[in-house]
Amino acid sequence: MASPGPLDPADSVPGDEQFDAALRPARLDDFIGQDLTKRQLSVLLEAAKRRGVSPDHILLAGPPGLGKTTLSMIVANTLGASLRVTSGPTITHAGDLASILTSLLPGDVLFIDEIHRVAKPAAEMLYLAMEDFRVDVIVGKGPGASSIPLEISPFTLVGATTRSGLLPAPLRDRFGFTANLEFYPAHELSQLVARTAAILEVNLDESALDEIARRSRGTPRIANRLVRRVRDYITVHPGMSGINAVSETLTLYDVDQAGLDRLDRSVLTTLIDSFAGGPVGLGSLALAVGEEAETIESVVEPFLVRGGFVARTTRGRVATALAYRHLGRREPHRPEGEALFDTDTL
Repeated sequence: MASPGPLDPADSVPGDEQFDAALRPARLDDFIGQDLTKRQLSVLLEAAKRRGVSPDHILLAGPPGLGKTTLSMIVANTLGASLRVTSGPTITHAGDLASILTSLLPGDVLFIDEIHRVAKPAAEMLYLAMEDFRVDVIVGKGPGASSIPLEISPFTLVGATTRSGLLPAPLRDRFGFTANLEFYPAHELSQLVARTAAILEVNLDESALDEIARRSRGTPRIANRLVRRVRDYITVHPGMSGINAVSETLTLYDVDQAGLDRLDRSVLTTLIDSFAGGPVGLGSLALAVGEEAETIESVVEPFLVRGGFVARTTRGRVATALAYRHLGRREPHRPEGEALFDTDTL
C-alpha cells in the first residue's frame, strides 16, 4: 500500500519520530494521490537524470497539508541529491539568501516553504540565482559601494506556496514547472488513513477508516492528525474500538460530520448571525471572529468554499443555503433577485 503525505511537525510527540519517517514516502510511486503531478514530475526528473543536469526549478502550489514538503524530499531522493530546507519568513535580507546559495553543492535541491513571503530584496537576488546561477554581493556602503558577482553551483529550487497569486511575476516566471496540488478525494484519504493506522498500530475497520477520511477535509495532514487522536483515545479507553472510538474521538475534538472544526463553525456562525449571511469583507469577518485575516483566507476559507458553505463574490463573502442547513438555521427571506446562494447553482 502507498504511503501518505506529511504529518504536521507540531503534532509529533516523543517516541513518534520513527512513525514520522515511515509515513513520508521516498518515491513518487509511494505517494498517494496527485496523480497528474506525479506523472509530470516523473518525466521532468527522469529526463534531467538522463541528461546529467539539474532539472528546472519547481513550484508546488496549493492549500496547506497536501504534501508539498514531502514532494520536495522525493525530488531530492529521486535525483540522489542533498536537500536544503528553509522558509520564506526566515529570509528577511538578501544576505540571508546569499549565505544559503553560496553554500550549495552542485546538484543540490533547495526547498523554500512559503516562498511568497521571501523579502523583496532577497526575491530579487533569487531571480538572478535561478536564471544564471550567480549572485551579486554588495560590498561597502554609499557612493563607494560595489557589486561583486559570485558564481554558485547549479541547483534546483523547489518552492512551496499556499498563495501563488502573491508571488512576484518575475519569480513565478522562472519556475520551469508549476504543480497545483488538489484536495484529496475520500477514497485516496481512506488509503492514507489505513496506512497510517497500520504504522501507528491502531486497529480500525473499514467503516472507521472511511469515517476519518470523510471528516479530514480532503487533507492528508488532517487525516494523519485525526488517526493520532483516535490512537490516544483508544489508549485511554481500551474498551473502545472501531467506528465507536472514531465517533467519540471526533466529537471530543470538535470535528463535526462535515469535517468542520470550531474555527470553521465560528466563521459560519459569525457570517450568518453578525452579518445576516453577507456579503462581508474579509477584514470585517476576521475582526468579528477574532482571528487573523490571513488564517481565515488561507486555512479556513478554501475548505468552506470548496465544500459549498461560503461563496466569494465581488461584494464579499456570502453564506450559502448549505451553511444555514448545516448549522440548523432558518434561511432568511431575500428580496426577489437576491436569492440565497445554493450549492447546486454555484
